[in-house]
Amino acid sequence: MTIWVLIGILIKILIVVGVTQGTVAYLILVERKIAAYAQDRIGPNRCGREVGVPFALLQPLADGAKMLLKEDVIPKYVTKPVYLLAPWIAIATAMIGFAVVPFGPVGPDEIINFQIAPNVDIGILYIMAVGSLAVYGVILAGWASNNKYAFLGGLRASAQMISYEIPLGLSILGMVLVAGSLDLNRIVLWQDSHGWGVLYQPLAFVLFFTSAFAETNRLPFDLPESEQELVGGFHTEYSAMKFGMFFLGEYLHIITVCFVTVALFFGGWNLPFVLTSDQTGLFWTILKVAVFAGKVGLAILVIMWVRWTLPRFRYDQLMDLAWKSMIPLALINLVATAAVVQLVRTYWS
Repeated sequence: MTIWVLIGILIKILIVVGVTQGTVAYLILVERKIAAYAQDRIGPNRCGREVGVPFALLQPLADGAKMLLKEDVIPKYVTKPVYLLAPWIAIATAMIGFAVVPFGPVGPDEIINFQIAPNVDIGILYIMAVGSLAVYGVILAGWASNNKYAFLGGLRASAQMISYEIPLGLSILGMVLVAGSLDLNRIVLWQDSHGWGVLYQPLAFVLFFTSAFAETNRLPFDLPESEQELVGGFHTEYSAMKFGMFFLGEYLHIITVCFVTVALFFGGWNLPFVLTSDQTGLFWTILKVAVFAGKVGLAILVIMWVRWTLPRFRYDQLMDLAWKSMIPLALINLVATAAVVQLVRTYWS
């Protein structure tokens, strides 16, 4: 690896980190406005008006400043090293998943390679592996807090996230069998010539997207944070910036999940009859990145819309849904997909 290649990778990492952090800040503003719309109220509309900035666009800066300036309280009874480590695990596991996500077209003919680590043949496996580590941040936060409510939140999180990883992984395997690759970029290119993955794997898409809600602790599956029963769940004893880091990690996971959803089932940067892999150059590259980002934005809005539409499940309902419905359906879908793919490749290829 030459020094210029290394510099290029470092620049990509800095850009991804900076853009995602800024995106998270404004996603919180968007979610607050969506919540206000769903509840027939106004939402944030003041911050920035005094200096001529409309639509409360300075609200995320005020929220960030509040997190930084609030008193950082560490209870005496916590297990301090693990207590301090847990928020960093939440952020790190969310960030490193972006390494194999193709943010735009990837290939030798493209002006820019929109992937931090291109040509990783096991990209899906990598995302599943690092994404599963997120549960450690939640479990360690609950355990190190030495608080029964936080501990219960951590136990709920471990059961929930481990359970829903099964249908999540099985639903991905269906698309992997159809496209014949674990590389997200190759799956996107396959969809460019064959059609979007959701047309071939509609059940897998529903299972994957539903499991993603549980994996990211989003309503209606936010049982680890269930404030009616657990005060605040695993982060009850956290304050100031450490409290904010957990939510930063949550939103980063949402962005990752939406990128993977679009890459697997909605063609990535592909737009039928408009954008294809044959189109190269600066204009087409910018357009493909914009289309990919637009699809991801729509997926994030759907996740926010569901949060403020559906009530929280009971915990027994949550686990029954995973083990009695989603896992059997995912297994049936995987076996049926494998059989159809084998027949097609045997008799029609």
